[in-house]
Amino acid sequence: MGKAGCLSVEPAELSSGETEELQRIKWHRKQLLEDIQKLKDEIADVFAQIDCFESAEESSFLPSPSQACFRAAASLYPLQGIQYFIEHKLLTPDIQDIARFLYKGEGLNKTAIGTYLGERDPVNLQVLQAFVDCHEFANLNLVQALR
Repeated sequence: MGKAGCLSVEPAELSSGETEELQRIKWHRKQLLEDIQKLKDEIADVFAQIDCFESAEESSFLPSPSQACFRAAASLYPLQGIQYFIEHKLLTPDIQDIARFLYKGEGLNKTAIGTYLGERDPVNLQVLQAFVDCHEFANLNLVQALR
């Protein structure tokens, strides 16, 4: 037995089918390791964006909503990001304004927007209706409209 309970096998002892299976396993392992690295990179980006958000929140200046770290924070945590913008007078609490902010979505995560709009809170439902009203569906076929 080798490390971690693996059986050590010489390549000459494998049949052609076993060799192919071993190659597939190695390829899948490589893909998994690449996916893990991508996730690690994304997590590092999230922490960097959170640090940016927290350091700017602690500073004395008020950033504009177009600044990347604040859009990233709103993207990751739409409810908290929207509340932060409202509290710091960067966005009004008006349903239409929130819907337009999400509709423009510059740099915002579409999944996070969907999560926010999918909440069953009455305010979120009103924002959802206003968000849908921002879209223009005239002269589109069904597939285009659904996209």
